[in-house]
Amino acid sequence: MLRITDARTGRPVDAAPARRGLTRVQAHTQGFDRSNLRVLLVADLLVRALELGVTPVWALHTGARQQAELRAAGAALGVRPFEEGRDAGTGLGEAQVLHVVSEGGAAPDGVTVAVAPVHGDDPGPPDGADPTALRLALLTRPRNTPVHIGPDVLADAADTLGHWRRAVADWAQRPSRPVPDAVRPDLRAAWEDDLDAPGVLTVLRAAETDPALADGARFETYAYADRLLGLDLTRGLGTPA
Repeated sequence: MLRITDARTGRPVDAAPARRGLTRVQAHTQGFDRSNLRVLLVADLLVRALELGVTPVWALHTGARQQAELRAAGAALGVRPFEEGRDAGTGLGEAQVLHVVSEGGAAPDGVTVAVAPVHGDDPGPPDGADPTALRLALLTRPRNTPVHIGPDVLADAADTLGHWRRAVADWAQRPSRPVPDAVRPDLRAAWEDDLDAPGVLTVLRAAETDPALADGARFETYAYADRLLGLDLTRGLGTPA
């Protein structure tokens, strides 16, 4: 079960306290920069984690300004569409509301997920760069840790993405194997522990080099984890080497 730290109390709470009860995830932004983009990304990650737990989710976005620019940048990062949520009331059968906000910003009543700032001037990826590299760079740090995104960080993330996509495409050509019983619980334990995306990435790095895993199992492991991470790791399938 996904547990998330409520920024108001510092205590973990169940993200979906009622089995199969509707959970509202509402992202609150105040403009267009990388800090607000990170808020939208964390909200997207939270929606994905809940859906993997078979929880129905109502995803909303409330923004003060520059919403169109922010949503376009979010879409480039693989953030799925959020409904406009400024005047949203209580949803039918709604069991929980999770508000995703910038750290230190005003928060509505309800469980609050705080997101630390991103330092750097450019709100989006550089021209011509793979925007997914920015998504990976933001996921490599805990959401409550400030992060600086510079050219070197983006270049390292792009190199990692390229390497993993080539590896996944290669593993896909081997006989299929299920996600190993020893790996699946580690992945879920990471993301269900306060949405620990860096922990998920650590499990993937270990799976890549574990000599006990068949390549077909590595492929299924990466494809499964990517349902949460949204890094398009299977992009290279069917592409000539």
